[in-house]
Amino acid sequence: MPLTLHDTLTRESRALTPLDGKTLRFYCCGPTVYGPAHIGNFRTFVAQDVFRRVVEMGGVPTLHVRNLTDVDDKTIRDSQKAGKTLKEFTQFWTDKFHADCAALNLLPPHVEPSAVAHIPHQIRMIETLIQRGHAYSTADGSVYFKVASYADYGRLSHLEDRELKLGATVASNATDSDEYSKDSLADFALWKARKPEDGENFWPSPWGEGRPGWHLECSAMSLEYLGEDFDVHSGGVDLIFPHHENEIAQSCCSTHGKFAHHWFHVTHLMVDGGKMSKSLGNLYTLEDLQKRGFTAEEVRYVLISGYYSVPLNFTFHSLEAGRQALQKMAKFVKALGEACKTEAPLAPGPFVGAWETLNRDLNVPGALGDIFGTINKTKPATLSPEEAKQAWTGLHFMLEALGLKLPVLADEAAVDVPAEIAELAEKRWQAKQAKDWPAADAARKELDAAGWIIKDGKDGYQVLRK
Repeated sequence: MPLTLHDTLTRESRALTPLDGKTLRFYCCGPTVYGPAHIGNFRTFVAQDVFRRVVEMGGVPTLHVRNLTDVDDKTIRDSQKAGKTLKEFTQFWTDKFHADCAALNLLPPHVEPSAVAHIPHQIRMIETLIQRGHAYSTADGSVYFKVASYADYGRLSHLEDRELKLGATVASNATDSDEYSKDSLADFALWKARKPEDGENFWPSPWGEGRPGWHLECSAMSLEYLGEDFDVHSGGVDLIFPHHENEIAQSCCSTHGKFAHHWFHVTHLMVDGGKMSKSLGNLYTLEDLQKRGFTAEEVRYVLISGYYSVPLNFTFHSLEAGRQALQKMAKFVKALGEACKTEAPLAPGPFVGAWETLNRDLNVPGALGDIFGTINKTKPATLSPEEAKQAWTGLHFMLEALGLKLPVLADEAAVDVPAEIAELAEKRWQAKQAKDWPAADAARKELDAAGWIIKDGKDGYQVLRK
């Protein structure tokens, strides 16, 4: 059955079938590599991963392109603060991002182009836009896209002209602090002339030394690897305006194609019912949560557990609930017995209801509800060997579609815990029960330094080697 997915542009749910009848080609806006990605970033990347898995499990090959933004105001500013070259600085954070992706079981994209490596492609696109009357250069060597030259500007974000001008002003103040004189507030930078604070981070162009504007890279790289027309473009809802709106304008005006035919946006993450921010101390990274004793598998479960188009409220209680859910599935698999393991192709089997739910607008919470509904009504001891195998393959089909890995149950992970470590772990547990958070955190840090982690459950804890 084909996946149906809501399209931001048409505001309709549409069945996804490849334009070429063979491979579903999609582009995802990737990270800006100037620091660690936080769980809000990863909510989008994990949702995109589930999307790809569902398409592929449905029998359709994919071509997944996700870019790396390795040149912009933030990467230049912070690399110079760190006393590193732009390449050294962004490579460090790229490696960190890849490690987090692997821990969260994200399938690597088939192509992962970087902005710096595709500056020639961006220059060629600017030249085309100028030739067609959609862009202009200024005296200082900057180049801007002329928004008034593209009549369909604003169709993705569904904004009226007045709102577009207001949004352009806000976006200019927020993301284009280094812009120069331009014809209209709505116009946006394609090429930014070199400034002293850029240091050695500049490239030659027909308009003088400088660097591309942030919006241009995605248009140039999607054209290079997916062509003028491709199936799906995805990103967080915060990118709809102005980033994706600008991409459409650049791409449609520099080619003869329609650019992306379907837009898939993921809504933001909240923490404890509020906004996530550094000032509030709740801008969590995967490493932050692992230091608190949670696994990447548990974090992934929470990040996919909400409907992608609805804000997800992240709490530590939700992580505990995710741990219990994964353990429940692991216990069900164990109850089915070792004889159920098979190399046969996975198929939904008794979990077909969950699979059908998942294919209706990527309804992960509904699919999880169906999974546990099937588990709750299934008694492994009463199943025939063939029925047990169908249950095993069916659950693992759904786990593969969701990208979930089951934990090793406590009794299967027995390790010899030194007496001093066991004593310290118990001290931490008692401090936690007494809500003495400083003492509990101090004990956790000692355990971490000694090479041990704690997995907390509802009624106890487990001590594991790192």
